[in-house]
Amino acid sequence: MPRKKYIKAERAKKLEKEMLTCTFCGFCKSVCPYFEDNQWDPSVARGKVILAYGLARQEIPADDSVVQRLYQCTTCKDCERRCPSNIRVVDIVEAARADLVEAGCVLPAHKKVIENVKKTKNPYGETAAVDFGVPIKKAEVGYFIGCTARYRQPEIARHTISLLKKLNVDFTLVDEVCCGSTLQRIGAKEKDYVRLMKANVDAVKKLGVKKLLFTCAGCLRMFKEQYPKYVEVPFETEHLVQFLARQNLKLKPFPKRITYHDPCHLGRHLKIYDEPRKVISMIPEAKFVELAENRETARCCGGGGGVRSADPQAAQRIASRRVKSASEIADIMVSSCPFCVSNLRFGNEIVKVDIEIKDIAELVDDLLVT
Repeated sequence: MPRKKYIKAERAKKLEKEMLTCTFCGFCKSVCPYFEDNQWDPSVARGKVILAYGLARQEIPADDSVVQRLYQCTTCKDCERRCPSNIRVVDIVEAARADLVEAGCVLPAHKKVIENVKKTKNPYGETAAVDFGVPIKKAEVGYFIGCTARYRQPEIARHTISLLKKLNVDFTLVDEVCCGSTLQRIGAKEKDYVRLMKANVDAVKKLGVKKLLFTCAGCLRMFKEQYPKYVEVPFETEHLVQFLARQNLKLKPFPKRITYHDPCHLGRHLKIYDEPRKVISMIPEAKFVELAENRETARCCGGGGGVRSADPQAAQRIASRRVKSASEIADIMVSSCPFCVSNLRFGNEIVKVDIEIKDIAELVDDLLVT
């Protein structure tokens, strides 16, 4: 019988009082996308709090089952919204993950992601440059594309670039590397993602950018919430939908039913809800219909927190339920995050419902009158 491995879990230990606040009421079970998928209590927030506490107290060994359960979390933060004790579940989960990684308890898929970022500066391990036909130059407005739009959903980046050109915005792309979100979510070493933060901030400052635009919700959350903890961010950051909501957009009629999926990082994490809906409201003849779970209560697409790489089948099943719900009320489902769009499309490979899934940048660019 292999010897049980107990770890120090110093980061989780700092949150022990937070963990002890949990009353194990189970309210988190009603909203957790992973619990809805597998019905296993260790996969829900209260289960992960118990596991993290056990690691911190060295009462639970860091065996494969514990590692697996602590990574069954998309960091969607819906459990925190529902929690009557206001427990910072995401902080607890990410602290425990960092302790696990430091102790060498890394899931194979996440080990590969960490290696990819170290070698290629992106989690996908891509080495080929992607030419979007826009020079990197001095400009007051910058567009931070992000790894997913650059390497997996380049049509979103191309539509964003097209939009900015049509709106006569003098902008530049950035000599960017991974924002570090993936590394931080899965618990990689701090020095590895801080290095990325510094590189990105230096690249933006070098161009004299005063406002940096994002289409990726995860990248924006990093720059707004996490970067200031480690580096100075001397420029404004905002999502493309915030920028578009202030424009007087002239759009072609689009007589279809549109629904909107709130990305967790843009919604519950950053509280950006009104702007994407304002942009959709500018589309003539379109009928906007809300999903039953929307804004603060929006269900997760299932791909975040390292889940898509470590457990793609679960990520796909979670996304399929969101897509099916959308197909019952709308002709097109839009979102404001390339990773959400990617995972929702992935989910539709299971249910195969008749609905278009697009990023809001794609839709607006297609409809913009020039």
